[in-house]
Amino acid sequence: MAITYEPLVTTTLSSATATVTFGSISSAYTDLVLIANWGTSVNGDGTLMRFNSDTGSNYSDTELYGTGSSAGSQRRSNGAYIDITRAIGGDGSTIYTNSIISVNNYSNTTTYKTALIRANLATGTYAGVAALAGLWRSTSAITSVTILAASGNLLSGSTFTLYGILKA
Repeated sequence: MAITYEPLVTTTLSSATATVTFGSISSAYTDLVLIANWGTSVNGDGTLMRFNSDTGSNYSDTELYGTGSSAGSQRRSNGAYIDITRAIGGDGSTIYTNSIISVNNYSNTTTYKTALIRANLATGTYAGVAALAGLWRSTSAITSVTILAASGNLLSGSTFTLYGILKA
């Protein structure tokens, strides 16, 4: 059986902005996939993700990362977001990241939601790759996804495409 990715929305930033939100997400799919190529000017901070505008301490994430010269892991519990580019954060210069973010079982109302993130940071002192697993401790169906810069802005020209995986 083929898995079908249906493009729901693509956003290309025409100017720098702190957040990008995908709202009114239909529950007609089994999973969501966000393909993101963005730039940000940060000082050691990353890029964050929230669901349904929830700013409570309901998120956790675990990260494995490598820079070509070192590798490591870290974990954060009870946060107000999932950090989608944590250890491979910038050095205060403009950095560019490519990510594939899979949000599994997003419309199920009986389970917590998980996100699997693959990211690479193409520039900066801490350029490297990372794999993250994020958890949102809520049984609510996800109806909106927000990507936000931890500090500064997402840069003009950044592109985000949200796909729905069609139910079998």
